[in-house]
Amino acid sequence: MIDKRWHSSILKVRSFRGADCDIDQYPVVASVRERLAGSKKGTLKFDVEIFNLRNLSELKIRKEYQIKISNRFIVMENLNNSQDANKAWENIKQNIKTSAKESLGRMN
Repeated sequence: MIDKRWHSSILKVRSFRGADCDIDQYPVVASVRERLAGSKKGTLKFDVEIFNLRNLSELKIRKEYQIKISNRFIVMENLNNSQDANKAWENIKQNIKTSAKESLGRMN
């Protein structure tokens, strides 16, 4: 009753002969395992910069990073407050990345 392609997907089948459904047939319950194929397309790769965060454990580098990032945000607050949310987020993200690149360095 099951096609050859799907016969390995059926785990357990049970019929309920005593169930009174007022019909001539018996209810059947089956447990099915479905295997989903992965996407054939390559996964999307994002342009991610990985910074050396272990440098933050050194007090001198941590203070330098804190000073640079706070200075950048002070300048950003003074420039323009009437930006849309997307542009403001891009500015914040760019400030954090630039400060991290200058202070912490990139991972190899």
